[in-house]
Amino acid sequence: MGRGEREVVVGGGRLVEAARGVVGDYERAVEVVRGALEPICDAAVEEALGGIAVGRLKEVTEGRLRVGEVERGGLRTVREVLEAGAYRLRQIPGVGQRTADQVVAAARQIADAVRETVAVHIDVDRPEPRTTSLVMALQVLVEAGPDARRAVDVARELAERLGPLVEEARPAGGVVRMLLAGRARRERALAAVAEVRRLTEDAVRDGVPELFAQASVDLLRGVSNEAAAWVDFELRSAEYYSLLAEISGRRPDTAAAEGFLPDEVAGRVREQGLDDSRRRVSLRGYQAFGARFALAQRKVILGDEMGLGKTIQAIAAISHLAAQGESHFLVVCPASVLINWTREIEARSRLRVVPLHGPERQEAYADWKGRGGVGVTTFDVLAGFPVPGGGELGMLVVDEAHYVKNPQTRRSQVVTEWAGRCERVLFMTGTPMENRVAEFRNLVRILQPEVAEAVGDRDGVAGSKAFRKAVAPVYLRRNQVDVLAELPGLQQTDEWEELSASDEDVYREAVRAGNFMAMRRAAYARPEKSAKLNRLCEIVEDAAGNGLKVVVFSQFREVLGVVKQALEEAHGAVFGPISGSLPPARRQRLVDDFAAVSGHAVLVAQIESAGVGLNMQAASVVVLCEPQVKPTLEHQAVARVHRMGQVRSVQVHRLLATRGVDERLVEMLNNKTRLFDAYARRSAVAESTPDAVDVSDTAMARRIVEEEQARLGR
Repeated sequence: MGRGEREVVVGGGRLVEAARGVVGDYERAVEVVRGALEPICDAAVEEALGGIAVGRLKEVTEGRLRVGEVERGGLRTVREVLEAGAYRLRQIPGVGQRTADQVVAAARQIADAVRETVAVHIDVDRPEPRTTSLVMALQVLVEAGPDARRAVDVARELAERLGPLVEEARPAGGVVRMLLAGRARRERALAAVAEVRRLTEDAVRDGVPELFAQASVDLLRGVSNEAAAWVDFELRSAEYYSLLAEISGRRPDTAAAEGFLPDEVAGRVREQGLDDSRRRVSLRGYQAFGARFALAQRKVILGDEMGLGKTIQAIAAISHLAAQGESHFLVVCPASVLINWTREIEARSRLRVVPLHGPERQEAYADWKGRGGVGVTTFDVLAGFPVPGGGELGMLVVDEAHYVKNPQTRRSQVVTEWAGRCERVLFMTGTPMENRVAEFRNLVRILQPEVAEAVGDRDGVAGSKAFRKAVAPVYLRRNQVDVLAELPGLQQTDEWEELSASDEDVYREAVRAGNFMAMRRAAYARPEKSAKLNRLCEIVEDAAGNGLKVVVFSQFREVLGVVKQALEEAHGAVFGPISGSLPPARRQRLVDDFAAVSGHAVLVAQIESAGVGLNMQAASVVVLCEPQVKPTLEHQAVARVHRMGQVRSVQVHRLLATRGVDERLVEMLNNKTRLFDAYARRSAVAESTPDAVDVSDTAMARRIVEEEQARLGR
């Protein structure tokens, strides 16, 4: 008893105070969001009630309520009934006190139901004070990120455990207080001191004080200005909507978010923990469930519809295992997405990533084996590596798993051999498998043979519910319409591709000639060996499997001709191209014909001709064949699809080639001030004259040509 005990009690008290401070800072930030959200919800509810006829009130009372007199009194909608109130209703001939009270009560029931389901749409094209306030309030939490949320969770748990112990230990902080305390009280105080010391030492060792301090700084920082908040929202709208759904309580239906799994499977998945300490981004509820499903069920297929974030769910599962002590992981994917996997892992986690591809793949493999991390390789390269022993690999992830649906192929046999040596395997495919039972059974047989034997041919025919019940232990699929509570968001992906040897030859010729435009379209000059074209076809095939419409934009008619021919060979009718030579009426007719198709269709268009004036919201997938010198062209083109009337989340894929003109264009354009772009894009001048805000394409082209000639030794 003495100075040491006093320091322990004081230190424990400070830690409790810091923990409560973090929780308070977070809760105040959340309350600001709720305060900004309330008037928007009120307005949305009021608008919705204005479209509901008074006659619908009878449905609430199963037809017992008579509303004829109310309608004859001039009140036509539920909103008008609520605005009138019981007093005014009683002034209507034939409406007594009881009827008035019943009518108002029924109207309030409908209003409550509408409030529970109303969706908030944040329109980036028409910002107004209420939505601006909401975006700025949300940005504080988005910028603070998952580390702040983790800090709050740790703080709540620590305050709950440490707070009572500090109070119990206080007598030990002073000689007089210990003398005045009874024997039992002194013993409890000393025991509490020991526990406080243990908890505070553990917290210091784990960096908890620093975590709390950084979280408080992030939560109290605020935003710089309105434009900064709107720019950030455009870049990370999914994270904003995810937070909004969580704070508002308007989450998707639980059964839908859990893929309508049977209770016994869903319950086991819910109990699975998910450590986020190695992850850099927050997850939506359905995404966290998907990661837990992969961990709890060990060998599974994640078949979410494209655009729902299968990659981040895989990264979340790997990150959890890494935090638990696993050291080696492997991702197998088509060559066309290898670079994307590498960049996604680097951006969204704190994990070491090692590409196992190219001429030095064996050296890279030896490095990965020795130091650990996430290896990323292709189906073809995988065959050249030794199969691991049992327990060596924390998780094997196979992207585009339908590539191994045929057990007779070499790639399927190699993946099967690797999967047999791994305790956890995650197959990923956005292709719906319900109507391909034989192919699906082949995939399941690699993972859980006993489930494959239980899946009969009739299960797929019987309908999705019967199919999902039969395959619940191994298969999870969610659709956008079931799990995205907000109106459609915009998800943009840069698809980085390595030029094939053939692409590289054409590109070098263009560089030697100093032909900037030829450099930009070189990746499509030899279609049979084009890396970009191959990836574009994969994107369109995935969209076709999900019944989604696609718009393909390019500046070059030659590129569109190549794309159209390749897609027609694989998919049949392709609309377009829309170009400057087509009269406006013909352009609109092409768009209308494209929209009229039931299910999947493709429209190809020159970006300058179709990026302004045509509404293409029938599509939900956009492919940009190359980056544009004028960024506003890309924004305007995407806006043709991502606009009011769009009912699905829009996926934008920008095809980029590494080590060349595309990479240099992206670097130069990224160096422009984002805020200036944001202001410019929202002005009438920018909409009508993109040249007013874009950098000089002539100067940029000259610089890029010169740099590429120097790099390649002209």
